[in-house]
Amino acid sequence: MTQIPSPAEELRLLDTELRQLDARRAVLLTRRAWLVHALRPAPAPTAPPVPGARRPEATAPGLQNVLLLLGGVLLAVAAVAFTLVGWGHLGIAGRSLVLGAVTLAALAAPVPLLRRGLRSTAEALAGTGLVLTVLDAYALYAVVFPGTDGAGYAALASTALAVLWAAYGVALGSPPRKEGAGTRPSLRLPLPAAVAAVQPPLVLWAVAASAGAYAVTAALLATAALDLTLALRLPGRSVRIAAAVGAYALGGWGTFAGACLSAAATGPGAAARAAALLFLAAAIALTAAWRAPAPNLTKATATGLTTAGGLAGVGAIGGVLRVSLPGAWTVPGLVVCGIALLAAAGTRLPAPVRRGSALASAGVGALAVAWALPAVALALLGPAGRLGSVWSGAPSNARDAVTGPLPWPQDTATAPLVLALLAAALVPAARAAAWRPHALTAALGLAWATALVLPAALELPYAAALSVQGLTTAALLEYARRSASPLTARVLALLTSLGLAFLALASEGATLTVLAALTVLFTAAAPRSGPVPFAPPAALGYGTALVCAAGASLGLQPQHTALLVLVVPVTAALLAARTEDGAATLSIEITGALAGLLAIALAVSEPPLLATVLALCGLVCAGTAVREGRRPVQYAAVALFVLASWVRLASWGVGSPEAYTLPVTVPALLLGVYRRRSDTSVSSWTAYAPGLSVTLAPSLFTAWIEGEWQRPLLLGAAALAVTLLGARHRLQAPLLLGGAVLVLDALHELAPYIVQIVDALPRWTPPALAGVLLLALGATYEQRIRDARRVRDVLGRMD
Repeated sequence: MTQIPSPAEELRLLDTELRQLDARRAVLLTRRAWLVHALRPAPAPTAPPVPGARRPEATAPGLQNVLLLLGGVLLAVAAVAFTLVGWGHLGIAGRSLVLGAVTLAALAAPVPLLRRGLRSTAEALAGTGLVLTVLDAYALYAVVFPGTDGAGYAALASTALAVLWAAYGVALGSPPRKEGAGTRPSLRLPLPAAVAAVQPPLVLWAVAASAGAYAVTAALLATAALDLTLALRLPGRSVRIAAAVGAYALGGWGTFAGACLSAAATGPGAAARAAALLFLAAAIALTAAWRAPAPNLTKATATGLTTAGGLAGVGAIGGVLRVSLPGAWTVPGLVVCGIALLAAAGTRLPAPVRRGSALASAGVGALAVAWALPAVALALLGPAGRLGSVWSGAPSNARDAVTGPLPWPQDTATAPLVLALLAAALVPAARAAAWRPHALTAALGLAWATALVLPAALELPYAAALSVQGLTTAALLEYARRSASPLTARVLALLTSLGLAFLALASEGATLTVLAALTVLFTAAAPRSGPVPFAPPAALGYGTALVCAAGASLGLQPQHTALLVLVVPVTAALLAARTEDGAATLSIEITGALAGLLAIALAVSEPPLLATVLALCGLVCAGTAVREGRRPVQYAAVALFVLASWVRLASWGVGSPEAYTLPVTVPALLLGVYRRRSDTSVSSWTAYAPGLSVTLAPSLFTAWIEGEWQRPLLLGAAALAVTLLGARHRLQAPLLLGGAVLVLDALHELAPYIVQIVDALPRWTPPALAGVLLLALGATYEQRIRDARRVRDVLGRMD
């Protein structure tokens, strides 16, 4: 009979079979992986790289051009050497025949070369031929016309060479035509060479005629105009580049020479001639810019040419104005010209011309501002010189008030007009959305500078100067309230108010009136000071200055004025408690702290009053520390109270250190007891060590120095009491500090007797005693270690 296994036995058999199948599967997979690897075809052996031919370092066309260039240069050098050195060995006919034959051969050789397509060789020989024509011209001068004027002959020769080279280039097909089937190449060198030969004739003719600087400058500009015409009208890139280079070079030199002549002109006639030259230069530049975009003339280049032309035109007018008008009116005339350029920028002219006109106008404006800047700086910073002569008397006018010993800048009476014109010119620019913020900021700065410099420039009365600056400050504060970006207006308002405060120092009444007005003005602006709280600290600062000025006006001593100054820290503390803006609160508190320091400095000369001032400052700090977030100010309050008590004791002539230290120790110990009760984790070193050290250390130091017996006795009793209290309450700090002071105090009292004993003993006694002590310590080392550990454990269990 077949025996049927139980379910448990059958499950065990199935598990065994499955494990065997898994093991067999793993073996088969391993074998399969090995077979796949064995049957994989081996990679073909990599053949070693076959070294190829080295890449040539120079291309064939490059080698060709270099060889041709060197050949042409050598031929030219040989011709020059023959002309200068070997010329005397031949007669006139021989010399002419040799040079003529060589020149004709060099100029004729490119014709068959071009037919065969050898243009590079033809260019090299043509260049040599052109150089030979220059030598022919020199030879002709040396042999045929040796007595003629060199400059005139050079002008005539360069003109003839320019015509000859141009005809030669046109005859040989320049400018180059498109090459292809049925066409022949052409030369590129002769026409640019002809353009280069055109540059010197006019200047040389002017020099030969001894026409003067104006004629030479006119010749430079006329040549530049000719170059501009060639650059704009002639075909061929190389010709246009050569003409453009000549136009830029000669036009730049001509413009510079015209500006120098205008600056050196001493009469209307000379200035008018120089102005005509500058107008010619401006016309050349504007004509070139008008044609943009043209070949080889980008829009950026056209903008630069327009800018240069605009500045040249303004300079021409400025030269005439300089010799025709008083010196103070030259710059306003230039500013009017700059505004006219700005108006031209708003027309329908080409875009590069409009941009260049705007840039030229900006350049004129920048130069005008630089001219007016010394007067503005003197009007702003000059009143600070009144610090050395406070209340010396009101000056005669506003200019004397700001200059003092310094001279007023020459010919700057029209500086307010210049600044006002520039500010007005920026108003139209503010209409464009892209330029509106920048234009408004620049206009605001120029208007501020106008108001600042106006009283001194016009020599208005002193009271008028104060009124103008006060109204300017008020207007800037109002503008800052209404403007979307008020930072610039606020900074200018602060600068103006500072200048006004310094300006008012000349008179007692003016000082009090101005400081009171500034205090009220900035106090009114405080609620709307914005994210940058400038008005509250400014109001407190001017209030502090007003209190000091009032004290001086009342004839009070500085130490008595200090009591009045304390009104400012009290006011600052009250305002800070009612202000919700964190930045404004911090600025107010900093200003109040500075006013408190000023009060302390004023009371230094009177110790009893200084103690009162310190105590009041401590009271203000204690009131501030009550507020949430200002708890750390309590340390400053404690320090001020302590300093106040010390100053009071010093004023009474108290020399005992305990009188200074006990007022600190008692509150410190009480505070330590409070902290220990509220926080059990605070150690005795944190709670009691500072207070105990403040009294014990100075008293111990004094006891060691003085020879009295009362202080050591009282100090020892106090140290014993502290030690016993530390042992009673198991506190480390009182126990160790009191014990240390007690031991040192006892040593001080026993020191004379120890000295007597040491003097009475033989000299071998100290070494013997030291040896015995060391032996005793060595003999009981283990016991001492055990005792030390026991003491450490006891101290460790204390708090």
